[in-house]
Amino acid sequence: MSAAPARIPESLLPLAVPIDDLAEYHRNPRAGDVDAIAESRRVNGQYKAIVVNRGTHTSRPNEILAGNHTWAAAKQLGWEQIAATFVDVGDEDAARIVVVDNRTSDLAGYDSELLADILEELPNLDGTGYGQDDLDKLLDHRALPATIDLPSHGQGIGAMVKLEYLQWGYLQWSSMRVQITAAEVETLNQIYERYTTENRGDLGFGWHLLQEAQTETAEAPDVEVKAAPDEPAGDEPGEDDGDQEDEDA
Repeated sequence: MSAAPARIPESLLPLAVPIDDLAEYHRNPRAGDVDAIAESRRVNGQYKAIVVNRGTHTSRPNEILAGNHTWAAAKQLGWEQIAATFVDVGDEDAARIVVVDNRTSDLAGYDSELLADILEELPNLDGTGYGQDDLDKLLDHRALPATIDLPSHGQGIGAMVKLEYLQWGYLQWSSMRVQITAAEVETLNQIYERYTTENRGDLGFGWHLLQEAQTETAEAPDVEVKAAPDEPAGDEPGEDDGDQEDEDA
């Protein structure tokens, strides 16, 4: 018994045929990205069969009607077999199958936000047909929420308050995106403007932000510091209370 063809799942093995017995459709109008399909098949294997016309009515035996680029990608990967289903139709029906297979793909759309969510959840983009630039573009069009849940302060343990969230911007690296507030944006702008002025460009700004931003003098929000309960407020270390004059006397 011959070895199972690489990257063809068991459920499709009964449909496997020698790859060199098949031929491209003679007038395929579709120009596909064979390299991208080959990468998908390398990572994911063959997950659906291609469609082949037996050619009894066309005099073109074993002509591929749907899956021409999958077949080309499989050949590029060195596969010896590929899973295929067969029909036996004339020229007119063969042309219809080729055209509609391409056209239905063209007419399909995406829920861009859901697509971005799915891609973000993957450990990497291998075999998806998407690169980091593609994902970045999807993230650029993602709508930010109008409201955000924030922990309350002084309103009871576990209580939540609903606040309107100002959609000012975000920080992004790789596929990670973090929303930032107006105050954070203003501080970042100050750091950025100072850096680009001093360096006549923004090359290296990310590294500067990671390593040196803590030394910037951009104004930060005032924070009220309260004395600890067991320390008398206003006393400086080393002062002797007995030397102080009573100003109320």
